[in-house]
Amino acid sequence: MTRKYSLAHLGFLNLTPPQMLYLAKGAGYDYVGVRTILQGVKGEVDYDLYKNTRLFDLTKQAMEDTGIGIHDIELAKIDTGTDVRKYEPAFEAAAKLGVHHVISSIWTEDEAFAFEQFDRLCAIAAQYDINVAMEPVSFAPLHYLQSTLELIKKVNRPNAKLLVDTLHFHMARISLEELAEVPKELLDFAHICDGPSQIPADKAGLIHYARDERFYAGEGAIDIASMVKCLRSDTVLSLELPHTRRISDLGHFEHARRCLATCKTYLGQHGVE
Repeated sequence: MTRKYSLAHLGFLNLTPPQMLYLAKGAGYDYVGVRTILQGVKGEVDYDLYKNTRLFDLTKQAMEDTGIGIHDIELAKIDTGTDVRKYEPAFEAAAKLGVHHVISSIWTEDEAFAFEQFDRLCAIAAQYDINVAMEPVSFAPLHYLQSTLELIKKVNRPNAKLLVDTLHFHMARISLEELAEVPKELLDFAHICDGPSQIPADKAGLIHYARDERFYAGEGAIDIASMVKCLRSDTVLSLELPHTRRISDLGHFEHARRCLATCKTYLGQHGVE
């Protein structure tokens, strides 16, 4: 089976979903991931495909033009005061485009609330044949693998999945032994990038590498090959490599192309199909 690759939106957030699709086609990807859910942060661009029917139509046309699919949307985060029912319009629009995955993460310390909202999120997403990939984020309250797996097990929903992000797993010091024990049916896709050997001791440092300086595969200290070997052969590898300086120096296309080329070369060198 030929490994499938997706280009994640983080790092290219000034590009619209149609622009992401054309970029991915030119750079050799199979899919894209797009951020269609507003996060409420300063300066973000609104790519709501439910409200913006013109953007929806342009995205659909770009998919037809390129043959590239949208693998996942983001981010259905669960935070204090969040009512996940607000994400349903995003799921409805995504389903019309053949999307079957949404990323989620937890930003509240209230475990009972997090469980309630994650359970509800999975129930809503299931109506649209969408899996919810819970991502342990190294600087979020839920960042340990075992805690994430316990939450997934507790909700007991068939569409509750785990998103492996190689950088966050590295930064949270999640071991390969822990990852190897994860049930393979939970691992539909993963975020792939490399990172520094020295793990920042503060939240600001973790955020910097996650959002502004992820490394190409093979440049850093993460044992990406061993992590990928813990996944299924059909697990989609989503390349998430925001790097402010490189995108400024190289441009979107060349950075996206190098993300994919270096990953394929690295995996080939380590005997990973």
